[in-house]
Amino acid sequence: MYTVVVLALDDVIVFDLATPMETLGRVRLPDGRPGYRIVVAGAEPVVDAGAVRIGVDAGLDELDRADLVVVPGRNDPARPTPPAVVEALRAAVARGTRVASICVGALILAEAGLLDGQRATTHWLATGELARRHPAVHVDADALFTDNGQILTSAGASAGLDMCLHLVERDYGVAVAADAARLAVAPLQRTGGQGQYILRNRPTYQTATLEKALNWIEENAHRPLTLADIAAAAGMSSRTLARHFHAETGQSPIQWLTGVRVRHAQELLEITDHTVDRIAAQVGFPSPSNFRTQFTQTVGVNPGAYRKTFRRSSA
Repeated sequence: MYTVVVLALDDVIVFDLATPMETLGRVRLPDGRPGYRIVVAGAEPVVDAGAVRIGVDAGLDELDRADLVVVPGRNDPARPTPPAVVEALRAAVARGTRVASICVGALILAEAGLLDGQRATTHWLATGELARRHPAVHVDADALFTDNGQILTSAGASAGLDMCLHLVERDYGVAVAADAARLAVAPLQRTGGQGQYILRNRPTYQTATLEKALNWIEENAHRPLTLADIAAAAGMSSRTLARHFHAETGQSPIQWLTGVRVRHAQELLEITDHTVDRIAAQVGFPSPSNFRTQFTQTVGVNPGAYRKTFRRSSA
């Protein structure tokens, strides 16, 4: 049986805290024995978790006896981590203990220097902040979870469940993990990454230089556009337009155009009965096959799978 210490800090996200407790705490082996012993530990005996206050089982010295330490996120991910917690996490990793984060808990691991040089993820709303604050971390904004052997990270909310089920499979095999997944009423493995869950709203940029071009693309994305068309609408040469796009968005004009078309397609997949081929034509892709390829590369799942997941009941 593995001992799992779930770290509870002030401002902890209760969902993140409960996920490993419920998922790992209910794992049973074929002979009926529990697979994990769960201990909640913290720097203080009582934790303020917003609407509730939580009493913890143990102090930070419990990390010395852990086989796995799980670090949930906090509602304010910019809140500094207590130095004693940072040192306890570093010591745990130095002993060879596995450490896993849920949601923005990845920023706590990064603050401790435990993700430097490693592939990591976090909630899609915080991936940019993780990359900005910790440039030595290889941020994978699309991954539901990452496993570097000793250190794991997961994206937001239910991605913590995905990671926990992965840990069960790693520790006890697929049969035990499948039982845990059935108990959690969840798939053992989900299709695609968190790209399919990213908010579809149009990105906003405070840029007078590109405002005209971005608005024009938004209104004309359904047409068969070229770089020259966009440049003419923006009143720039193609070379100047490409330079401004790369500097201000990190993309080429055509990459931006593809993103707009995919975003429009997502909305149509959610609210209409139109066929995938018809939607491809409606939003401006040159062919259904090109649409499927670009959509899958951008979102992480194909259009049909996206529709099954996000189709609105009122459609």
